[in-house]
Amino acid sequence: RSSDLPRFSESVARFKEENNNLFKSEETCKLHILIPISCEIYDNLFEVDSNIQFFKDLPPCHADRAGVKARVYKNSIYSIFDEEKRPKYCVVEYATPLATLRDMSNITSAAFSTEDRIEQAKIFYRTLKEILATSLEPDYRKLCRLIVYEDCQGNDNSHFLSNLILEDMRQQEKEEYSVFEGNDQK
Repeated sequence: RSSDLPRFSESVARFKEENNNLFKSEETCKLHILIPISCEIYDNLFEVDSNIQFFKDLPPCHADRAGVKARVYKNSIYSIFDEEKRPKYCVVEYATPLATLRDMSNITSAAFSTEDRIEQAKIFYRTLKEILATSLEPDYRKLCRLIVYEDCQGNDNSHFLSNLILEDMRQQEKEEYSVFEGNDQK
């Protein structure tokens, strides 16, 4: 039910008002959800990539959810530094259910193999992508970006994740610009 959904867009609007419109473009106002197929989740994104630094939290949202009254939903804004060390700001987090899959595969008695975990991560991604694409809730479709990738471990590029996020933001900017241009020509 939409009344139970966290008020992400309201939180972003409040943040923009309180922070002199720090979010300059629409792609930074989206929730970028990281989906590592390996389910390797880090508490601090800086541990993975030094070009990703915590900036500030969005104002929290409250919603009654799953029997919890006034559950607090909180998202973090990160500075993502490009090659010239210029910051781009965006809301980013891991898909937290993947941490559970990772934990399950680390418990022998769960009989949940690495292959099972990877397969379930892929199913999770496909399902979430489908939910977002077909949702009747417009906020789902326009406020989330899924960034799926193979694990950064073993990647020679220490800024793999920041480059991936920045590339996604550039891609989205192109998509939005082409939609805007198309509407302008009518």
